[in-house]
Amino acid sequence: MISNPIIDKINEKYQNLGENPETYLKGLLHAKPINYWDYIEVDTLLSLQKPRTDFKDEEIFIMYHQVTELFLKLMLHEVKQVAAEPELTEGFLLNKFTRIIRYTQMLINSFDIMKDGMDYDDYNTFRATLAPASGFQSAQFRFIELHCTGLENLINEAGKERLKTISNPSITDYFDHIYWKDAGLNRKTGNKTLTLTLFEEKYLAQFIGLATTMKGKTIADRISQIPNLSNELLTKLKEFDNLYNVVWPMTHLNTAKHYLDSKNENQQATGGSEWKKYLHPQFQQRKFFPNLWNETEKQNWGAE
Repeated sequence: MISNPIIDKINEKYQNLGENPETYLKGLLHAKPINYWDYIEVDTLLSLQKPRTDFKDEEIFIMYHQVTELFLKLMLHEVKQVAAEPELTEGFLLNKFTRIIRYTQMLINSFDIMKDGMDYDDYNTFRATLAPASGFQSAQFRFIELHCTGLENLINEAGKERLKTISNPSITDYFDHIYWKDAGLNRKTGNKTLTLTLFEEKYLAQFIGLATTMKGKTIADRISQIPNLSNELLTKLKEFDNLYNVVWPMTHLNTAKHYLDSKNENQQATGGSEWKKYLHPQFQQRKFFPNLWNETEKQNWGAE
């Protein structure tokens, strides 16, 4: 067998796996060279837009949300690594949160595509065909939340009051009162929107399983165990918390206002939520790292 440093390392690799290196080397003789379009799956990616109407801008709407989901996957890719890292160091956290902030900023800036990149009248016509689908049903958004912080930080003030009536609330109890459930549940009648019903049928068991796994191990939990956060890291963490939980929902809210209420129509969201109330960070009151904020900052959370 030919011997050179690279071949020797290949031999060692497969021998350590209990495999015959020659088998794999022979396989390389018949392997086709990789190309960009196959590696990136370009043809598949560009075939994933399937409009339900003939309005041209509906394809923009679909692609925008697909790009959003890819950015959420980038963020989830990073937060999973932070949550799983055995020993969190300053350099590691600064690097990861610099990346996460960059992705969050790009998502915030991308709302211009929604606000100014579609015909107003066309959007307000074709959006009716999308019901009951809603961006509310983005599971990756919830997965990011559950990696970043404990369920107690995803409960707004009204939810906390309700939980006071429950002795030793379970994870399921927390999900019954989590902030996002208010977007589709009438707590007086107990009626749920179809949007919320379908979302919970598909994902609630996964959310409960992840919250159970992450209990005491979220990024917020891990950070609370670091004795002295540097000012640089503290600033990064607070910047991400503010961007994700205040700036992004406010940008989303203002974009929704552009299409649903700029002419005082007060139109309903496709998911049926009270969007003006639900989307506002003062209503959601979601904070990933509440211990990093002083009382005044918390009281003014999301104030315009």
